[in-house]
Amino acid sequence: MYNYTKHFINGEWVDSSDNETIDVFNPATEAKIGTISAGTKDDLDKAVKAAKEAFPTFSQTTRKERIKWLTDIAREYEKRKDDFIKVITEELGSPVSFTEETQYAMGLNHFKATAEVLKNFQFTEEREEAFIQKEAIGVAGLITPWNFPTNQVATKLASAFAAGSTVVLKPATETPFAAMLLAEVIEKAGIPNGVFNLVTGTGSTIGDGISSHPEIDFVSFTGSGNVGTKIMQNAAEDIKDIALELGGKSPIIVLADADIEEAARTALANIATNTGQVCTAGTRIFIPKDMHDAFADKVKALLPDYPIGDPNHANTFMGPQVSKEQWQTVQDYIQAGIDTGAELIIGGTGKPDGLDTGYYSKITMFTHVDHNSKIAQEEIFGPVMTVFTYQDLDEALELANTTIYGLAGYVVGKDRDTLIKVAQAIRAGRITINGGGTDFTAPFGGYKQSGIGREWGDFGIDEFLETKTILGMPN
Repeated sequence: MYNYTKHFINGEWVDSSDNETIDVFNPATEAKIGTISAGTKDDLDKAVKAAKEAFPTFSQTTRKERIKWLTDIAREYEKRKDDFIKVITEELGSPVSFTEETQYAMGLNHFKATAEVLKNFQFTEEREEAFIQKEAIGVAGLITPWNFPTNQVATKLASAFAAGSTVVLKPATETPFAAMLLAEVIEKAGIPNGVFNLVTGTGSTIGDGISSHPEIDFVSFTGSGNVGTKIMQNAAEDIKDIALELGGKSPIIVLADADIEEAARTALANIATNTGQVCTAGTRIFIPKDMHDAFADKVKALLPDYPIGDPNHANTFMGPQVSKEQWQTVQDYIQAGIDTGAELIIGGTGKPDGLDTGYYSKITMFTHVDHNSKIAQEEIFGPVMTVFTYQDLDEALELANTTIYGLAGYVVGKDRDTLIKVAQAIRAGRITINGGGTDFTAPFGGYKQSGIGREWGDFGIDEFLETKTILGMPN
């Protein structure tokens, strides 16, 4: 049982000003696994005060000092590998193999990559008549989601520390314990008191409190569009700077020369990885009309390669949804697809056979979908794909770009020139060709209602900086 009922403020684990708590559950077993504090406005104020008082000194630390802290965090993080894997598997229901290879590794890689980028990051620039200086933005409020408990926390923290900004972090209430472990790691790494502060609690109290707090200079949020809108409204009250990484409804465009099995595996992996709870998931498949039947048959044939079940089993590919509420949301979308006449090829409503306990959904595929329907336009955040056919690439691109989102996109095929043409034409922030690898120094973020700003690498550091121009600099 995890009982983290204290907040980390000014280098110490401290009691909340109130005794109210929030229970945390394992979505695979539906059993309670721990408790966190439901933080208060007073708790948040203390954390912001600590961050504000630490800022003048921390913002003036040297590049060398900040690189050392990032490196020390990475070293301490690695020492807690088994703990991170255990807690993320339990609180998120993430399959243990995926947790080790992706969930745990992404958090570590952000600290390592940011330390490397910082070595050559340009904080100053001399022009003919001006000296340009980038300096830490101030106190940053970080609000992170539940679907990647170390990834989004680590990328924001690494960038903030590299920039010289101090932070107040609010982790998601569904998956708070990985962030608590990370707080222990940061404490062990010797970050100065007040630079890092963590307050747990509800979005309505701590989340709203961060985005509207007059002493917080910048808010970095990852989550839903509705909450992003609320953060923008709160931040507008005192013209607070923000960065938002929001939802997605990403297309996978399959070219006429694509290998059918590769296309089917790309589609299945996108919706089954992390139970479809991925903002960049490719959930809309666009395939040449004459390839439709072969694609559908191949998806059905490959489905056994993506087993659903106990996250602790090494061969499990897909675990449960994070909560009963998220499970019900996915079920409602699947039913909406059925009700609007889309053809159900695999999956459907209800739990997979033999999985009565836990918030498990079926991997589901619809074809012959109305492109204006809910399942075609809204983010489901579950293992549901919609398949569309096209006559030519112009039609495919027009449909692919016709959503409010623009976070990611995928292209599968063989002809180099066509792959590049399609990748450049998709209106989204990150495009992957034929399963290309991850670059932790490349910018991450979206177009349209998928967000504002960029994370990862030098672009991520930039978000935590202000730019100053000095004219008439003496020689």
